[in-house]
Amino acid sequence: MNIFLQLFLTFFEIGLVSFGGGYGMIPLIREKCLTLGWLAESEIINFIAVSESTPGPIAVNMATFVGSSQGGFLGALLATIGVVLPAFIIMLIIVTVLKNVFKLLGVKWAINGIKPVIIGMVIATSITIMLSVAFGMTKIGDAVQFDYKSVVIFAIIAIISLLYKKLFKKAPSPILLILISAPLGLIFYGLL
Repeated sequence: MNIFLQLFLTFFEIGLVSFGGGYGMIPLIREKCLTLGWLAESEIINFIAVSESTPGPIAVNMATFVGSSQGGFLGALLATIGVVLPAFIIMLIIVTVLKNVFKLLGVKWAINGIKPVIIGMVIATSITIMLSVAFGMTKIGDAVQFDYKSVVIFAIIAIISLLYKKLFKKAPSPILLILISAPLGLIFYGLL
């Protein structure tokens, strides 16, 4: 299959079956990229980090980055269109035809049933990323290769976040944490 069609259809499918926003799409994007051989686990983690720190929704950013890595500008464009098109179509249908659908008891129950699954998917992805980054484990049975640098950076950011909450009585801005994390990464990984 043509890579451009494959990018569009893959991200269209992800956009169509994903609930819970961009973070709910990360496990699906990860699984598809690994299955199709588009990216290695380490590249996916890097794409997640870059997608999180660049403006815009994380799923759109990831689709754009994956599409770009596989098919250049046209690949990025088609993957991005593929991931946003289902939401656009669904919202168009809801707004025009099904205005009162969310008032139905069955729909409320279905949405309430989906919420725990989304939370579970986000937690599972977080654990997978943590195991990969901190312990070098990408699959069951891999030898543990502890990366103390990433754990120290995480601890520093966690302490800063807790102190910020204590001092200012609110959570710190993710932008602030990213701005602090970037120089820590440069320092700990020897780029400065």
